[in-house]
Formats: sequence, structure tokens, C-alpha cells
Amino acid sequence: MTGAEELRRRTSELLAAHPPATTGRLDFLRARFDAGLAWVHYPRGLGGLGAARSLQAVVDAELAAAGAPDNDPRRIGIGLGMAAPTILRHGTEEQKRRFLRPLWTGEEVWCQLFSEPGAGSDLAALGTRAVREGDTWVVGGQKVWTSSAHLAHWAILIARTDPNLPKHQGITYFLCDMTDPGVEVRPLRQITGEAEFNEVFLTGVRIPDSHRLGEVGDGWRVARTTLMNERVSIGGMRLPREGGMIGPVARTWRERPELRTHDLHQRLLKLWVEAEVARLAGERLRQQLAAGRPGPEGSGMKLAFARLNQEISGLEVELRGEEGLLYDDWSMRRPELVDFTGRDSGYRYLRAKGNSIEGGTSEVLLNIVAEHVLGLPAEPRTDKDVAWKDLAR
Repeated sequence: MTGAEELRRRTSELLAAHPPATTGRLDFLRARFDAGLAWVHYPRGLGGLGAARSLQAVVDAELAAAGAPDNDPRRIGIGLGMAAPTILRHGTEEQKRRFLRPLWTGEEVWCQLFSEPGAGSDLAALGTRAVREGDTWVVGGQKVWTSSAHLAHWAILIARTDPNLPKHQGITYFLCDMTDPGVEVRPLRQITGEAEFNEVFLTGVRIPDSHRLGEVGDGWRVARTTLMNERVSIGGMRLPREGGMIGPVARTWRERPELRTHDLHQRLLKLWVEAEVARLAGERLRQQLAAGRPGPEGSGMKLAFARLNQEISGLEVELRGEEGLLYDDWSMRRPELVDFTGRDSGYRYLRAKGNSIEGGTSEVLLNIVAEHVLGLPAEPRTDKDVAWKDLAR
């Protein structure tokens, strides 16, 4: 297996052949992918070298020291964290070679067409239909809460292909071209005043069968790969100490002693410790991922992420007093990314309210942890063996 010294040598060769100071950003990123230094744990020829996942930090450090450009991972997080691992695990060789390189370089932004107005927490109840016509699938329906749909070229999509089967069995997974004329994207304005989410209407969208991921009717199993990776990417982000939401609060506490009270001090200490525990648990989770596949532990991390963000942002507003009630900009925007730490405390407080909904509601994740981590009995499901078409709606 490729080791740290070999990766340093390959990185030096990349920098010598493509000096960051004189090489265009996209040209450099393409060369990095082709050298196997994009995500080193991926297979050779697909941006990796089959190395240990933990060794990615070696490459990243060398490139950062040389001033090399990155692929702006926050802007393309859905592609990197959800689409790519699903394509790698379930895609054909042709699909992997077609989609992974422009996904990683950021040339093609991805979004996720999963949730629907009547199928959010109960995602398997989705009603968007895909009907086969020869070698093409014709898709119609509505999706909602779609981050980056206004920027995306491609989408990971699940649709119902057999309404006569129980809800989990009649679903198929597709890669959908967002430039198809039947795709309509409308903004959803949030409590922050922005519209980072969208609703997406699909009318006669045509998807070639070559863009089906996995077998017909096996979409729920494929989607579970996406969902597990989504929760890891949301709740298991690599952060330095005092990274994330706790950083601005701790900084304000140190710089503004006149705002301190005993009660706020006790609450800050408790949340600081919990944030550090969550950060270290995330490191352990990534080590587990390096040895295998994502599991239900990611749901626990995402639960902790949501609760901590909401409690920490609430404490920050209280700590700042009247200043905490200010908000910088209510203008309607459609941002390219979510910036929790680069905005003011009012934004953080409002935006954190969505953390317990997006990426799986906290209630659903509690069930997953209870059943798949703690081994508790599953909740009764009366619709488990009922054909989707016969479900009450």
C-alpha cells in the first residue's frame, strides 16, 4: 500500500510539473486528480492510489504549503460527500470514469433529489414516478429542500418505478441531468432571508438507462449508502479545536469580559467540553471509515452536531445581549454555500434551527441509533408489506 513518503514524492512531482503560480486552477486540479492525489483512498485511475484514507492529510499539507489551489469543497460538498461515494460503490466502471473527475474538480456541481412534500422523514413513501420507455426513463414529480439545485449540473435522484411493490422495494436510483428542459428549480426562502434550498419540479424529464445507478428496484439500498455518507459529511466534519460554532463564542468570551456572568460561564464550559468530545468522536468515526464503510454511527454524530449548534448559537445570542439580536442582511440571496462562522451571531442562531431537520430529522436519527446502534426493538411498521399504491395518503 502507498505510504506517506511515496505520497510526498508524488506530490513533489505534481508541483514540479504543474507549478501553482503558473498553472491555471482547473488545469492543476485535473492534474492532481490524474496523479491519484485527489482522494488517495480511492482506486487508481479514479483520483486515488488505494492508500489509507488518513494519508490524505499528508498530501493536503504539502499542497497547502506550496500555495496550491483546492477544489472549494464547501461549494461542492454534496458531490464529494454523497454522490461520489455512492457512485464509487454502486456505479459501473463507465459511470465512475465519466462522473468522478469533473465532480471532484468542481466542474460539475451536484445536488440531491430525495425529499418530497409528502415524503421527508418517511422518505421511502416518495411518489415521484419513473416510467421506462425503451432505453430511457421518463420522470415526473416534485422534490423539495434541495440544496444547490440552482447551481447544479447533475443530481442524485430516487424515483418510484413499481407502485405495486411495498414502498422500500419499488424505488430506483438515477443520475439526473439538471439541464434537461423538464427540470424547473424554484427558490425556497428561509428564516435567514436567503434561499440556499429549492423545490424542483420534474416534468417529462428523460434519463437514459445508462444513468441508472444499481439495479431496477434496488434504489433504497443504494440510497442508504448516500444517506449514511450524508450524515457523516454533516456531523463528522474534520475540525480543529474550537472549530465550528464554539469558536466565535469562545473568542467573544475572551475578548469581551464585560459580557460575562457566572451562569453563562458554566454553560459555556459545558458546551465547550461537549463540542470537544464531539470533535474527537468525529476523528474516531473517520478512522472507522478508513477501515471499512460508513455505519449508523454517523447518525449519532449528526444528532450531536444539530443539538450543539442550536445550543451554542443560543448561548452566543444571550452572551452578546442586544448585539446578539442584530442581523446583517435580510436581502434575498441564493448563496453557493452555508457559512456558519463567517457571518454574525444572528445568522448562526437562525440557520442552526434547520440543523435538526436537514440531512434526516433528529427524530428519525434517534430511531436509527436506537435500532441499529443500541439494538432496541424496532417501532411497529404496519405499512412494511403493503404495496405503495395502497398506502393511505
